[in-house]
Amino acid sequence: MFIQTEATPNPNALKFLPGREVSAEPREFLTIDQAAVSPLAEALFQLEGVAGVFFGSDYVSVTRDPAGPDWSQMKAPILAGIMDHFVSGAPLMREGAADSAVSEGEDSEIVAEIKQLLDSRIRPAVAQDGGDILFDGFDLETGVLTLRMRGACAGCPSSSATLKAGVEQMMKHYVPEVTRVEQVL
Repeated sequence: MFIQTEATPNPNALKFLPGREVSAEPREFLTIDQAAVSPLAEALFQLEGVAGVFFGSDYVSVTRDPAGPDWSQMKAPILAGIMDHFVSGAPLMREGAADSAVSEGEDSEIVAEIKQLLDSRIRPAVAQDGGDILFDGFDLETGVLTLRMRGACAGCPSSSATLKAGVEQMMKHYVPEVTRVEQVL
């Protein structure tokens, strides 16, 4: 098995591509307790310096603690952990692990349009950088759209610029009711 690595705009996150499907739904783990539902995420958190794990459709993004070891020390053990997991045939998620997606009922037409734009145009571009972007809320009165960044994009120095220069511009163009885009942490 050959696993490729790619840099992301976040210097504290690397994208690992095992050459196969990883997760049908994006999943993020920010603590070892959250990672307990996934054998792979849990194994990665046991490595020194791992601060976050994100599963995309065909990649695993790992975020390192800036105060921990550098990538030259972390990359090989992470590659070994990912390879061992996929070669073993173990499931990505343990049985009984609840899906993190929560249905919020029927969306307004504007919210549905925002989500469709996120899914079709924005999320694929953000996934290229090893992350994900999620709808958080939309205030119809003020026109403020709040989004949540995950994976390599969470805490990335360029995520604010991405939100303002890219996402906000596109949203304002296609959904005139959007006046501003903000990131929630």
